[in-house]
Amino acid sequence: MTGPTSATTSNARICPNCDGFASAAITIGGRDRHGHLRTVTARCPACHGLGTVPARRVREGAGA
Repeated sequence: MTGPTSATTSNARICPNCDGFASAAITIGGRDRHGHLRTVTARCPACHGLGTVPARRVREGAGA
């Protein structure tokens, strides 16, 4: 390693739709024959279950 990396050099940001909690296990009721809860996994459609989205590029001259 050549040195410490700045914490602000991130290429991704937390998904604004799921706040970084990209997937959840939801019980569908009942149990299987082994006694385990039956669940399905729901993923965030905006980030596809990653929890992050690509960082936005700032255009020059924007906002003026």
